[in-house]
Amino acid sequence: QVQLVESGGGLVQAGGSLRLSCAASGRTLRYYYMGWFRQVPEKEREFVAAISSSGSSTSYGDSVKGRFTISRDNAKNTVYLQMNSLKPEDTAVYYCAAGAGGWPIRYDYWGQGTQVTVSS
Repeated sequence: QVQLVESGGGLVQAGGSLRLSCAASGRTLRYYYMGWFRQVPEKEREFVAAISSSGSSTSYGDSVKGRFTISRDNAKNTVYLQMNSLKPEDTAVYYCAAGAGGWPIRYDYWGQGTQVTVSS
């Protein structure tokens, strides 16, 4: 089992930055592909970003390309999401997820989420 805990969410003004962290326990993350998703009430969950187990390959949703960066530190068992140039439409609960195997990722473990609110 892998337990994932997100942190780093909060309230920020439009144009600002936040860095989310996803810390894992239970197992090492070094063999897992990791992803970030977000969701607002009454909308479907949206893919944000994903990263391979080694960190050599990444993928981003169209709405965040060029503004968000996913990274990982396997020694710390942690994945990050650097969010720059934030917009009000980035407001959501952000979840991290872990999946074994390669692309496309099948996610087996999910965190509880962290709220990000961007004010205009």
